[in-house]
Amino acid sequence: MDIGVLLPTGTAQWGADGDPRELVAFGRRAEAAGFSSLFVNDSLISPRIEALTMLAALAPATEYVTLGTGALLPFLRRPIQAAQALASIDLLSGGRLAVAVGAGFPGRFGRPFYTLSEVPWERRFARLDETVALWRALWKGETSFHGEILHFDDVPPATRPYRPGGPPIWLGGATPAALVRTGRHYDGWLPYPPDPADYAAGLLGVRQAAAEAGRRAEDVTPALFVSVRIDDGPEGGRRALDAYARTTYGMPLEELERIQAVVTGTAEQVLAGLRRYVAAGARHIVVRLGALDLREQRDQLDRVAELIRPLGTSDR
Repeated sequence: MDIGVLLPTGTAQWGADGDPRELVAFGRRAEAAGFSSLFVNDSLISPRIEALTMLAALAPATEYVTLGTGALLPFLRRPIQAAQALASIDLLSGGRLAVAVGAGFPGRFGRPFYTLSEVPWERRFARLDETVALWRALWKGETSFHGEILHFDDVPPATRPYRPGGPPIWLGGATPAALVRTGRHYDGWLPYPPDPADYAAGLLGVRQAAAEAGRRAEDVTPALFVSVRIDDGPEGGRRALDAYARTTYGMPLEELERIQAVVTGTAEQVLAGLRRYVAAGARHIVVRLGALDLREQRDQLDRVAELIRPLGTSDR
């Protein structure tokens, strides 16, 4: 069982007048508190420290935590350059990188970013899968790639990652097609379903697809992305998360809860909520702390850290 935390890389969390270099200290604090992974998100929704830049800064500043993306949007980058960057971070971290990827969302959080990136919205899922296949080919030393969308010949020798074959690549998504693609091609699954029953059903679909592809269930890490807020009472936590949702997404908490996993309340209530996802099969939980400034983020980090052992994580 692994518990990770999403770093507050957006200016809404560390403050326009704050020092973003404090994020490195935040990562070290999380590692010392017993968290097993540090994740960063990748978005153009609001100003933030760029995801791969943040992981590169964390690589020499941490010792054992997994460094992850939740989730990386490959369409924002040239695919060969992204392969080089990811291999470099895997090398600098001594093989501690995990890359969760996604194709973006419909509506204002997705399609406009494809336009900015000069990448077609159409066939975005096929493009994502081919990009991952290209990365893996380059990391194995291949110098050409011929897919339906991506075509490269005479690629110069690429930077090899720390681990043969490269870092594990997870998929974020819970549609029926995403479950099949995860089981067939990816090393992990990082969804955020609001209902643990949906998580259990989705994980079953992933494992069925994996078995049909000749893979073992343990070949796919079952992870979960969940927003968490611990407070002395449920109402205080909900008010804080509502402010977080409105600032981050421009929507009230009630709307966010319909599309994303959210757990709030007292420490006992949050622990019970997370245990429901563990019972549904989650084995790597990535917690997004529902706080709007770095001071509150630290407080929430310390509160969630107290739940790590009750959730069944092993000693280092």
